[in-house]
Amino acid sequence: MQLIDTHCHLYDEAFDSDRNEVVERAVNAGVKRMLLPAIDSSNISDLDNLYNTNPLVFRKMAGLHPTSVKENYLSELQIVERQLNDNPDDYVAVGEIGLDFYWDETYRKEQMQAIDFQLNLASKHHKPVALHVRKAYNEMFEVLKQHRNNNLIGVFHCFGSSVQEAEKAIDMGFYIGVGGVVTFKNATLAEVVRQIPIEHILIETDAPYLAPVPYRGKRNESAYCTLVAQKIAELKNTDLETVASITTANAEKLFNL
Repeated sequence: MQLIDTHCHLYDEAFDSDRNEVVERAVNAGVKRMLLPAIDSSNISDLDNLYNTNPLVFRKMAGLHPTSVKENYLSELQIVERQLNDNPDDYVAVGEIGLDFYWDETYRKEQMQAIDFQLNLASKHHKPVALHVRKAYNEMFEVLKQHRNNNLIGVFHCFGSSVQEAEKAIDMGFYIGVGGVVTFKNATLAEVVRQIPIEHILIETDAPYLAPVPYRGKRNESAYCTLVAQKIAELKNTDLETVASITTANAEKLFNL
């Protein structure tokens, strides 16, 4: 069995004390690749250092996270643009990018400008996008409609909305990112997984965040992809091997792995 963790922050300081062991556990669990989304310029060096330890296992993204859109967002976007212009083959996607109006809308206008800029970058470089969307699904769909002629594809990372909006995302050419939340009691994501075709699902952890049951509330890690896959298998009335095979093929197709 082989799995791909399509979204994890293993370069995060949460793993500084045992990163090698975390990676070893993931590989032993069948997680053959781990994709590393960017946040902002403050952790580019940490991300690059991990990527350089094994570019066959780790693949990286370039992007500015919506909650990192602050006063200096234009200079941050220039860094992302330079990364993609200078070494486009190093990056499997533009991400994680998006809109987040959950805690704070202070930089709403700037977030809208940043996502527009980065979607154009993705189109220019023929890269998929990893979208972070929180309390902003309507706005994100409107932005994507404006870019509908750019042949954008990607994934709604850590999907957190309804079946109807999942179907809308799929109709626009996007995959649905499913992580540990699907194992939570009464999770609406479970119903989304039941209703949508498995051919449009990607497995992720978002490690170190959102660990699945029975590790909820603790540090997440890529080895727990197996718990996510097992829950998907239960919801789809199929077996773990089938889920692993299809979702891995989905990831390989989207990210050109």
